[in-house]
Amino acid sequence: MMYMSGAGLACLLALTLCSCAAAPVHAPLPLARKVDLARFMGPWRVIAAIPASIEKNAYDAVESYALNPDGTIATTYTFREGAFDGKKKRYTPLGFVVDRTDNSTWGMRFLWPFKAEYLISYLDDAYSVTIIARSKRDYVWIMARAPAISDAEYGRLAALVKEWGYDTSRLRKFPQPAR
Repeated sequence: MMYMSGAGLACLLALTLCSCAAAPVHAPLPLARKVDLARFMGPWRVIAAIPASIEKNAYDAVESYALNPDGTIATTYTFREGAFDGKKKRYTPLGFVVDRTDNSTWGMRFLWPFKAEYLISYLDDAYSVTIIARSKRDYVWIMARAPAISDAEYGRLAALVKEWGYDTSRLRKFPQPAR
């Protein structure tokens, strides 16, 4: 049996507590006020993101939504892998509005029965730019109806993402074709 002095025990406890430090605690993310689902439907171009692994080399990324009669949201996410002429990728997760009070909290199911959190954290009044976020601050998407936004608008949106506790050094602009 090993005996430890009071100072040694205190040191071991301090080392244990330091190594078990909790993840940063963030304030809840903002949510868009009363999302009009019909207006939100349609195509959104991914301008920038802290991307998921499947989209790290995405070009011409577009997420499209269609409201189903049962209230679910048919989602189609397409992009080109690695270049504008790269292999076309297509994913079709199913969206679910979780909070019908403001329609800004969704679940997105890529594989049954798991739903990923999907928060419409920012939406401009014209429904032309949006930010989709997650409470874990692991992924975020800045999207627009057009294939490009101004540098000033991008800077403003990236600043919001940073204000919400994201590591914006991980934010990557997605190449979109000139149209």
